[in-house]
Amino acid sequence: MSEKELQLDVAEVGERILGRWADIRRHTRKVVIENQLFKPEGAPMDQHREWVLKSLKTLVRENATQYGFPKELGGQSNPGGSLSSFEELVFGDASLQIKFGVQWGLFGSAILYLGTDYHHKTFLPGATTLETPGAFAMTETGHGSDVASIGTTATYDPATKEFVIHTPDRHSYKDYLGNAALHGEAAVVFAQLYTNGEHHGVHAFFVPIRKNGKLLPGVGAEDDGLKGGLNGIDNGRLFFNQVRIPRLNLLNRYADVQEDGTYTSSIDSPGRRFFTQLGALVQGRVSLTGAVTNAQKLALDIAVRYSLARRQFAGKDGSEVTLLDYQRHQRRLLPLIARTYAQIFTHQELLNQFHTVFSGENDTEETRSDLETVSAASKALSTWYALDTIQECREACGGQGFMAQHRLTGLRADLDVYVTFEGDNNVMLQLVAKRLLTDYAKAFKSPDFGTLAQYVAGQVGETAINRGGLRGLAQSITDFGSTARAVGYVKDEEHQHQLLTDRVHTMVASIANKLKAAGSDKDKQAELFNRYQNDLINAARAHAELIMWEAFTSALKTIKDGDSIKILTWLRDLYGFTLLEENLSWYLINGRLSGARAEAITEYIDSRLLPRLRPHAENLVDAFLLPPELVRTTLAQDERERQLNRQTLVRN
Repeated sequence: MSEKELQLDVAEVGERILGRWADIRRHTRKVVIENQLFKPEGAPMDQHREWVLKSLKTLVRENATQYGFPKELGGQSNPGGSLSSFEELVFGDASLQIKFGVQWGLFGSAILYLGTDYHHKTFLPGATTLETPGAFAMTETGHGSDVASIGTTATYDPATKEFVIHTPDRHSYKDYLGNAALHGEAAVVFAQLYTNGEHHGVHAFFVPIRKNGKLLPGVGAEDDGLKGGLNGIDNGRLFFNQVRIPRLNLLNRYADVQEDGTYTSSIDSPGRRFFTQLGALVQGRVSLTGAVTNAQKLALDIAVRYSLARRQFAGKDGSEVTLLDYQRHQRRLLPLIARTYAQIFTHQELLNQFHTVFSGENDTEETRSDLETVSAASKALSTWYALDTIQECREACGGQGFMAQHRLTGLRADLDVYVTFEGDNNVMLQLVAKRLLTDYAKAFKSPDFGTLAQYVAGQVGETAINRGGLRGLAQSITDFGSTARAVGYVKDEEHQHQLLTDRVHTMVASIANKLKAAGSDKDKQAELFNRYQNDLINAARAHAELIMWEAFTSALKTIKDGDSIKILTWLRDLYGFTLLEENLSWYLINGRLSGARAEAITEYIDSRLLPRLRPHAENLVDAFLLPPELVRTTLAQDERERQLNRQTLVRN
């Protein structure tokens, strides 16, 4: 069978893409379609906000919100299913999706995971049914990613057995909060806990903020107003002037305050206690990776179908050529399909990992730490990728792509803020890099970077070969100037993996060697960490890219249809080769590839992978299983009809 006769099994691959919670995803899509929960493009902000609130109530009525909560509250204790439902809502309206996330993924989940039985019985029913719309009050105007330094305080008063919630200054206003401006009746407020004159760090509290739509005494609110996107959400600021709440409103799974003010905690280390509380809310990062990946599916579905319908410039026979038959257009869209598939399979692994931790199947300190690291890396890259993909798809549709009715401009505007949700991506990648350095040090049974430095020093011989060009010379001699021989080495799965892994290991080892000069001097450590911050972020990014390549490769082993395996392997190779091409400067500088092999990578993408994948582009987006009533644009269909009408006129 020739390469062009191969056929992707859309049904099998589509089911693999839907993943473990396919039934829940289908149900949520059905609810969106049947209830027309689609963004009212162009609606005034006030109308959009009320539409979103009404649509949330529809989701409750249609049983699309309860999956992650306990069975006694009508849920399924199914954390993975809950995130799956959330992720699908981006096909309807991103504002609806994020308002869902605020209510059940943040406000409700904070009560569930940070509270205990009293809070579950007292506060969760209202949160799950939407009788108590809630806000998640962590971020402050002056402190975004640096949660440990927030200014809001919660001071315990043993005389009244109450906490006093107070905002000391404008710097400490709780900001950008969904449900804060209008709809929220309560908030989970993160504040610095003080009792008996001692400071115990950041803790979470359940704080009523409105009753029947009116702010309670001491509670202030401001509306953030019109934003660059997501204007269906009533984002706003909250601030508190000596607001008193019962002692029992402390969400006390990990720490408690007795009636006399005595502080107790099951976690001795303040630092570990803080990160444990934040780690309990890691689902925000996990769900965002799935949400933006779904958005990329939508954008690619629109752009690829248009590129197969739209014709431009006459070909050899005088007829106009479809856009996707132009190599440059293939270069624009096919690597994005490959990367999106890599994101899909990576997210499935991450979602499974999240489910095993939060369902209790495999909940250990190590598994939670792994989940936090991988979710931070995935969220950072996926949200960046989403903006790149949607923008490229918009441009690939020309002027038509700029029309609001075709969804791409609205999708791009709404997803812009996903990049800074849950923390700045650069900060997240720094956290990933720190974990890489820690794991690297542990591999050598060392609490510092001294042993790592010795290891790196031991690699001087190899480094000299790499940077001295001897490896490159050996590659050139072996390849004898043949592009086929040069690419034959790189296209092998084992060697792709080796090149991607080697880059991560070398970058981490290099950073460790640079940081060793600090020794045990904390100030010097901070200085060097700042000096090599860019290197740290690049290493973390390389690590995340490796994870994605590995997830794609693992997924190939789960496909049964032979043709589909072949096509998806080409797609995986396109993803891998694109990574290598994007980082050729590193591979050349570090002597990992010769000039001939570097040149062969680009040649192989252009002359082999793109032509092989071009006939399968439509089936690859068909496997996203997005029905027209969910995509909601007739862009490609209108283009085909326009051309048919034109041909009819020419014939007549």
